[in-house]
Amino acid sequence: MLTDIIPKLPMRNKSVTRDYYVNQLGFEEIGDYEDYLMIKKESIEIHFFAFKALKPKKNYGQVYIRTDNIDDFYHSLLDNNIKIHPNGKLETKHWGQKEFSILDPDTNLLTFGQSI
Repeated sequence: MLTDIIPKLPMRNKSVTRDYYVNQLGFEEIGDYEDYLMIKKESIEIHFFAFKALKPKKNYGQVYIRTDNIDDFYHSLLDNNIKIHPNGKLETKHWGQKEFSILDPDTNLLTFGQSI
């Protein structure tokens, strides 16, 4: 019966969040409400809620996104000057995943992984 999961992450500034996800990561905006933003890329949808008092260093928002072509996706981000998390470079993990991570402007952690 379950069909999808859509993470909801905090954002301090909707314009900054929209710019990062739409203009830098290639998502499309699918909903914009007063304190809420919805984006989508392929089958991945993420929602954001306004949290103006968010302290980025205390934000533990995280999403794990699976991909079927991690090498090309990783290199496309590098080609577009997207900063890779300093501790999240592309590497093969002992649990059978090839992964890397980025931080959005509010320090929500996005980890991308592919089974190997």
